[in-house]
Amino acid sequence: MVLDRILLRLQIRRIAPERAAELAQLGFMEWLGALPGESDFHQQAMIAYRQAVPLRRQAPAIALFCDLLVASTRMPPEPLDLSLPSPHRRGGARGRRQMN
Repeated sequence: MVLDRILLRLQIRRIAPERAAELAQLGFMEWLGALPGESDFHQQAMIAYRQAVPLRRQAPAIALFCDLLVASTRMPPEPLDLSLPSPHRRGGARGRRQMN
């Protein structure tokens, strides 16, 4: 269910590459935080990937989210480039309407 909500929020077709990267990273961190503590990370990442991959051509943020899922399962593990977006005004309601 959490993954469904994350993917729904990432389904923005026209979006700047920088914003798509921010949203993908936020979605990945939210997905990661929602995983049960006893779950198998690799298995959960592959489940999320299988659910997200059909949507990757529709939205750049979902494509980047898929890339993060794949990168997180590589061996040997390497640090992921994850960061919170810098706070700034994004245009409010008018900006959101122009994105879709």
